Amino acid sequence: MWEAIRRWFDPREMRSVGSRPDYRFSLANERTFLAWLRTGLALIAGGLAAAQFLPPLPVAHLREVIAIALLLLGAAVAVRAVDHWARTERAIRLGEELPASRFPAVLALAVAVGALLLVIAVLARALG
Repeated sequence: MWEAIRRWFDPREMRSVGSRPDYRFSLANERTFLAWLRTGLALIAGGLAAAQFLPPLPVAHLREVIAIALLLLGAAVAVRAVDHWARTERAIRLGEELPASRFPAVLALAVAVGALLLVIAVLARALG
């Protein structure tokens, strides 16, 4: 694990592996990384907005739970983004199959569950 984290910060080690790929693939990998990073930032912004602007909900501390969940999810997406970028870049340089990940499905389910919880909270507030 520490070796993988060290690779994130050492571009020379990344370039020493395999052969130089077509730059288009590396740039596409970098664009994907930036898209994931934007997603993480959006989740963090949503968490801060929930903490600051969401009115008190009928369930005690639900607002704080939503805010913390969004902040943690944003942090997880950012860390996952850099890890996936590094693994993909290495696979491209080595001519290997790109790494598969369940993270997009897990993130989609987490966002969907969060949205359903917010719908329930809004309905409970409107009806209660």
